[in-house]
Amino acid sequence: MAEATGLEGQYDYVIVGAGTAGCVLAARLTEDPTIRVLLLEAGGSDRYHWVQIPVGYLYCIGNPRTDWMMRTAAEAGLNGRSLAYPRGKVLGGCTSVNGMIYMRGQAADYDGWRELGNDGWGWSDVLPYFKRSEDFHGPQGDMHSTGGPWKVSRQRLKWKILEAVQTGARELGIEPRADFNDGDNEGSGFFDVNQHKGVRWNTARGFLRPALKRPNLRLIKHALVERLTMEGSRVTGVEYRTSEGSFHAKASGEVILSAGAINSPKLLELSGIGDPGRLGSLGIKVNLAKSTVGENLQDHLQIRTVFKVKDTITLNQLANSWRGKIKIAAEYALMRSGPMSMAPSQFGMFTRSTPGANRPDIEYHVQPLSTDKLGDPLHPFPAITVSVCQLRPSSVGTCHISSTDPHQQPEIRPNYLSTDHDRSVAIAAIRQARQVMAANALRPYQPEEILPGRQFESDDALLEKAGDIATTIFHPVGTCRMGVDADAVVDPALRAKGIQGLRIVDASIMPRIISGNTASPVVMIAEKAADMIRMERRGA
Repeated sequence: MAEATGLEGQYDYVIVGAGTAGCVLAARLTEDPTIRVLLLEAGGSDRYHWVQIPVGYLYCIGNPRTDWMMRTAAEAGLNGRSLAYPRGKVLGGCTSVNGMIYMRGQAADYDGWRELGNDGWGWSDVLPYFKRSEDFHGPQGDMHSTGGPWKVSRQRLKWKILEAVQTGARELGIEPRADFNDGDNEGSGFFDVNQHKGVRWNTARGFLRPALKRPNLRLIKHALVERLTMEGSRVTGVEYRTSEGSFHAKASGEVILSAGAINSPKLLELSGIGDPGRLGSLGIKVNLAKSTVGENLQDHLQIRTVFKVKDTITLNQLANSWRGKIKIAAEYALMRSGPMSMAPSQFGMFTRSTPGANRPDIEYHVQPLSTDKLGDPLHPFPAITVSVCQLRPSSVGTCHISSTDPHQQPEIRPNYLSTDHDRSVAIAAIRQARQVMAANALRPYQPEEILPGRQFESDDALLEKAGDIATTIFHPVGTCRMGVDADAVVDPALRAKGIQGLRIVDASIMPRIISGNTASPVVMIAEKAADMIRMERRGA
């Protein structure tokens, strides 16, 4: 992607972060030729083969070229473990490194936001924005649209063992579902994905790249924003650094933070917006006392149960033989299909951890592969991973800076499994995964549990093992929450409360985490924000 020359100037809007939301905002705002936008991205280009090839997520996560390489603090609920916390450091942000699953969540999630006082954020309000983006693989209708910049495709391969898991789940009352995205995702099915003809489709490709042809959009890559600049109670621009030095960009309209649930609160705190005690201890001048910045961190924790199987093919066998590797490479080269085109999880289920749950509260990601832990080599024997995550955890964490150095990551404390409710759901989820794998439909494959292991039966033992094997599913939200109360960081129009000239548009504004994967809800948030910004501009 070409960049315009010249690094300084005045713009109507300065967007911090060309990730999931930033690419959408830049594209939508510059549809108006009178609006000048500067888009700043700390990472580099998404023109990297492992970004484009779907299975390349394995080589993008943990790669400093594409990943911020963050880690959580040691987590008590995970037996003192610190987790790798991947965040996309590249155009397209996390849509360049994620699992590509297209998921909206449940209608009740958004109705819950509206019930908190966030008018305009109920399911009926946000559905048109989901549809606006879509280029859906099926026909248009009440729930889906075609022709938008956000490609939604069917997956291009199938696995016999995953079809057997679906049949087995049906024995437990988990029925097949044709569409996970109509507001009620209860059931089982094969995930739709953000791909096009076997290639990853990120927001850089779908939204930003066409917009870069416009003269009113300027993109600067490898530009680390160090702080917001202010005059009185108004944000006026940003200071940022590139390899060529330090620069200042002014925004006559607004600065829009789209740096994500980790880096947006970090930048606020570096700029003197946050808890006065915390800022004062670091020698940062307080520009706005807002103790809730960096609070309310919510994330989905997955428990990866693993089952050895027989008499079927999984990716383990294919990837562990030269013949299999050649076949995989040839299939992708010739047809853009096969394992290299696959999302990390092909098959999913949404169900209830207990009969008393009022709606699905756990999500399964079932994968035709297995490892001891993420990033390790695949096992030398056929096996599948039956990963279960709690959709609406009551455990809430924090994300705060511990240094004034903009290059240092904040301290991330998700506080996983810190409530009785979350611990009981974790135990129930493991037991339910075992029930699914014990179904009659799975008997021909003789599943043998190797993680956590059948020897762990008591609640205490299962909770201990959950702490050993659980990991993030990479969905942090909530650290700059939206609300109408005085403590909220942004209002329902996503304007920063207590300060002018600043808006936040990314996953950090979610007051509560949604019941599913978070990438497409962030696209929706950016679509809605762009509309609100343009309406306000027209009214000025």
